[in-house]
Amino acid sequence: MGWDDSLYEDSTDGTGVTGTESDAAGPQGPRDGDTADGTGTGTGPGTQETHRGDGAAPNGTVAGDNALAAEAQTTESRSTATQHKADRTGRGKGGARGTATTSRRRAKRGAWRILRWVAAGLALLLLGTAGAGYLYYRHLNDNIRSGDRSGGSSGLAKPDANAAGQTPLNILVIGSDSRAKAENVKLGGSKDTAGNPPLADVQMLLHVSADRKNASVVSIPRDTRVDIPECKDTETGKVFPATNAIINETLARGGAGCTLSTWEKLTGVYIDHWMTIDFSGVVSMADAIGGVEVCVENNVWDRPLPGVPGGSGLKLTAGSHHIQGKQALQWLRTRHAFESDLGRARAQHMYMNSMIRELKSQNVFTDTMRLTGLAESATKSLEVSEEIGTVKKLYGLAMQLKSVPTNRITMTTMPSVEDPQNRNHLVPKEPDADQVWTMLREDVAFDTNGGKADAGKSKKPAEPVSKDPAAAPAETGVIVRNGTGSEQRSAVPNRARDIAQQLNGKGYTLAQADSTPSPQEKTTVNFPSADLEGDAQAVAKSLGIPLTSVQKSTDVSGVTLVVGADWRSGSSYPKESKPEAGGIPDSADAINGSKKDACMPVYAPYRF
Repeated sequence: MGWDDSLYEDSTDGTGVTGTESDAAGPQGPRDGDTADGTGTGTGPGTQETHRGDGAAPNGTVAGDNALAAEAQTTESRSTATQHKADRTGRGKGGARGTATTSRRRAKRGAWRILRWVAAGLALLLLGTAGAGYLYYRHLNDNIRSGDRSGGSSGLAKPDANAAGQTPLNILVIGSDSRAKAENVKLGGSKDTAGNPPLADVQMLLHVSADRKNASVVSIPRDTRVDIPECKDTETGKVFPATNAIINETLARGGAGCTLSTWEKLTGVYIDHWMTIDFSGVVSMADAIGGVEVCVENNVWDRPLPGVPGGSGLKLTAGSHHIQGKQALQWLRTRHAFESDLGRARAQHMYMNSMIRELKSQNVFTDTMRLTGLAESATKSLEVSEEIGTVKKLYGLAMQLKSVPTNRITMTTMPSVEDPQNRNHLVPKEPDADQVWTMLREDVAFDTNGGKADAGKSKKPAEPVSKDPAAAPAETGVIVRNGTGSEQRSAVPNRARDIAQQLNGKGYTLAQADSTPSPQEKTTVNFPSADLEGDAQAVAKSLGIPLTSVQKSTDVSGVTLVVGADWRSGSSYPKESKPEAGGIPDSADAINGSKKDACMPVYAPYRF
């Protein structure tokens, strides 16, 4: 490449230009010799001259002498300059000194060559490390499995940002009981069901506030009976019709996207992402974290009992224990020893709170080995919705969650009661359940540790506005159905007729009652196609129904108002009172993330 060591080796400032030194000797005084930095100075009669310490060129002259002499405007004679050159090469006076200096120069050139090789080696090392890092990043990305966010239409739109440009973050976490892998059969048993579609045994919604200062988690027990919308499996193209069944079946009806759509239909909360994890994934993550602390009030052994088969196998003595791996999975799956699905949800919340505290206490993001292990385990264990299906996006998500302090995290379970149709199932308890969903929709903190300013701090999500203009009321047909009945209460007689008459008085002369029973908790206005959305919104406005209750549905043929159990009386839809921070009902069984002394009671038959 034409590199010349000699241009750099004698310079004290890295520029290749040396300083000067005055010689006090007389006209014929000897040369002072080379200085410590490799320069040599000599003097003639009344003059000062600087020579570079480059050594002699092949023709016996010092490289660059003429240029340097011109720059110094020297008038020294050719013979004097020749004498100086002789001195510098050891052929004149000071020869021994010149020889020593040459040796030093050679040593310096050797040192520079070594440094150049070291620099080249470091460059190769850095390139190799960067290459390896890129390959590892690609490897982690390849680990991640992803799928469509939604499996059905809920009609919900992402809420608008608050004044600071922030929106809440809602993530649905799903624990699958899939036995499709040999590891899962080994961990979860039931090898006879290995080929069955997976069920969503664990379902919890993580809500992070728009300002990222608090987080709320709500679990729904797996045996809760709900309305499941029509869902499509995007991999096979199979369409599953709408049904009323327990919520853990949703995973088998089109995958996690169907579970998300069901949650949106039930809660009215827009959900951004989903994540699923199976048995072996739980074990892998528990090992990567290093285990967490849990506590039981009594000795526990979740084993098969007469008439009650199965059991997780969890066996612990009373008190606190550090669990990980298979034992962590047993804790999360224990149902009978914790008395019910509700007890299991509480035990899962204790585990999650403890896990969050453990992660926050570790220097995960400064410990390369720990971070690598967690990244490897997480990307292999999780399946996520496609919009967060990269390492970069998952890392960004983790950073948002990392900022929430433990005392601002609240774990809850949806308030529920025994299903009157099947005592082994549950149904939402109203109005408690809706109170929880309202707080999520309004982005109101479940805790009070942020002060009063937390309540309703984020801007209320904007109601959807149709691009299709509404027709005149007299030209709009409306079907009104009575949905005021519920599992606990009978329907209000003639409710559909009364509301239809209210619409007639507002100009909707085509509105008429329909006797089809349509029990549902929330009042809705449904429409079948986009060209009727504006009409449906106009009907809702005329009665004071929020536009978030206007939903597209393939189950209706025209604008259809279903008067729900939340509107059993009155001519105008009742206005909801604004929720306050910490206003969750007692039936939600809340546990704050900072509670370190939480301990699970054990159902008596499973004590030892």
